[in-house]
Amino acid sequence: MSDYDVIVLGGGPGGYLAAERLGHAGRKVALIEADALGGTCLNVGCIPTKTLLNSAKIYAHAVHGEQFGVKAEASYDWAKMQSWKAEVVKTLVTGVGSTEKAAGVKVIKGYGRYEGPGRVSVDGKALTCEHVILATGSVPVMPPIPGTKDNPRVVDSTGLLSIPEVPKRLAVIGGGVIGVEFASLFSMLGSEVTVIEMLDIAKTMRKAMKDVTFKLGCKVESVDDGKVNYTTKSGKAESFEADTILMAVGRKPALTGWGLEGSGIEHTKQGITVDEFQRTNVANVWAIGDVT
Repeated sequence: MSDYDVIVLGGGPGGYLAAERLGHAGRKVALIEADALGGTCLNVGCIPTKTLLNSAKIYAHAVHGEQFGVKAEASYDWAKMQSWKAEVVKTLVTGVGSTEKAAGVKVIKGYGRYEGPGRVSVDGKALTCEHVILATGSVPVMPPIPGTKDNPRVVDSTGLLSIPEVPKRLAVIGGGVIGVEFASLFSMLGSEVTVIEMLDIAKTMRKAMKDVTFKLGCKVESVDDGKVNYTTKSGKAESFEADTILMAVGRKPALTGWGLEGSGIEHTKQGITVDEFQRTNVANVWAIGDVT
């Protein structure tokens, strides 16, 4: 007899919701997560970013309030903003845990590994089940740009969220959703922000972010400590300096470190291959969320 009906690998939005629904349906479910429940969005993505953005907007409104007839002397405390962010995240993570408990789901904290059909291990301890749901999420893309590896000035979105102080000059490599959101946040807090992007960005967006410098149609060639070297659309070599450099060129499925290699589960670099019901090519193994 198996230990569980279903074991879910990954406690993000896909994993924890699947576990909850299955628990309420009467299945015996284990949800395995090495970090905090909630995944990228809740812990190092949407929620903490929006929390900091809200604080930054309040500050910006106070600073620019005179044009609306409101005069105020405003300042911000980055450490307190970080504390508020942490409090919001902790409250929501606790809520997810309570939801899982109410559904009868066994939450196991540890590094889960797929060992084969019906077999999973957690920090070396073997567990058995009838079905496995793979919900390992995604990780930031870190392109192999010369000078970025092991450079303390270069961070991904997770690193920038917990940076100890607001940088005077911030370079954002990548003008997608993540990059533009952070550009807006730190611009409102007074950073000199430069976004460098190979593609174009909507004029409406650029107009709304008038304090941000956009270098479009450009390709980053290398990073020299805090110096960002790039070529323009015309091929001209240029550079600018930054105290912190955010790599925001996107995210990719988390396909390594949990047993996918050699498992026989079909996948590409774009993610695990599934059908319209989220089934993989291996019987009773399912995959959901950003890993697909």
